[in-house]
Amino acid sequence: MTNEQRLRECTCCFTGHRPEKLGQAEKEIRALLGIEILTAVNDGYVRFISGMARGADIWAAEAVLRLRGIHDVVRLVCASPYEGFEKSWAKKWKERYRRIMAAADEVNFICPAYSHDCFQRRNEWMVDRSARVIAVYNGARGGTRNTIAYARGCGVEVRHIDALSGSGS
Repeated sequence: MTNEQRLRECTCCFTGHRPEKLGQAEKEIRALLGIEILTAVNDGYVRFISGMARGADIWAAEAVLRLRGIHDVVRLVCASPYEGFEKSWAKKWKERYRRIMAAADEVNFICPAYSHDCFQRRNEWMVDRSARVIAVYNGARGGTRNTIAYARGCGVEVRHIDALSGSGS
């Protein structure tokens, strides 16, 4: 087994909607993410990849950083689609993004600049390096659905947090 394969076995990534697409409040989604992340750690996952989008990705990354303060083996990898991805966001979200990026154990910019497929490329990059995906999903078409489909097609386990009802799988 290669080092890359061993690393993948202990890696989990996140996919999820932006806040305006969620049927639950941030507090509820964050609590469910916390449960799924703790479950992942108990299952042997210690490396977590966040795609760094507003909403589920940012909340998950913040939860991993809090957990890293307790479990020193936990690592956060940021997979931003391109440098400057956050520039058009509201100040609060920019600050959260930049604070996470500064605290991460590893930062990757997947594409050199914005392109029509940069988000899908980022999502595939994350799944290709993970053995589990934690998805905050409401059933809508879009990047989260595409990422779940890609993961399942690759045989990667998907844990689902229902963004409408607030239940997890």
